[in-house]
Amino acid sequence: MGRIQAHLRNKIVAGLLAAIPIAVTIFIVWYVDAKSREILHVHTPFVGIAIALGSIYVLGVFVTSVAGRFLLHITDGLLRRVPGLNALYRSWKQVALADTQVGIFAHVVLVPDDAGRGCVLGFTSGHAIEGDPGLSCVFVPGSPNPTSGKLYFVPTTRCIRLEMSPQDALKLLISGGNYVPAAVGKGTIGRYPMPGQW
Repeated sequence: MGRIQAHLRNKIVAGLLAAIPIAVTIFIVWYVDAKSREILHVHTPFVGIAIALGSIYVLGVFVTSVAGRFLLHITDGLLRRVPGLNALYRSWKQVALADTQVGIFAHVVLVPDDAGRGCVLGFTSGHAIEGDPGLSCVFVPGSPNPTSGKLYFVPTTRCIRLEMSPQDALKLLISGGNYVPAAVGKGTIGRYPMPGQW
């Protein structure tokens, strides 16, 4: 009976991991198409998608031009100086730059858990915080909902960087441990301090 339950659980999780991005994509396509046609008073299906893609292309051409880059630089500078909005803008910019080497999601690390008996998966920019070169900011997401979590300030010596992409780490979290990349086990156990050695 245990094998059947494990099989069903694994297949359901795999199905969810496959279905969620498809469902989200279909919803976004439908929503953008419906709103674009509503704004332009057009009734032909998928015209809204073509208009939205065309608008995104034009925007891409503009922001990669000299004038566009100059305007983005000015806008970025203004948003960083607006009280109340500057912190929110920086936070969202870091999330948007998750695939680069500058955001909080740039590197995957293992850090001590609250009880000090194990380790948890976290994300960090790889840079120390201002004013303390020995301290790193680490976001520890929840599982299976990685959008919730806690922010920790962890000594850099207690962070073990994993050779794992942020995408693989998010798959691991969403699957609740049913999908475990090989990078989690490669050399981490031997290098990680045992309980009481933190």
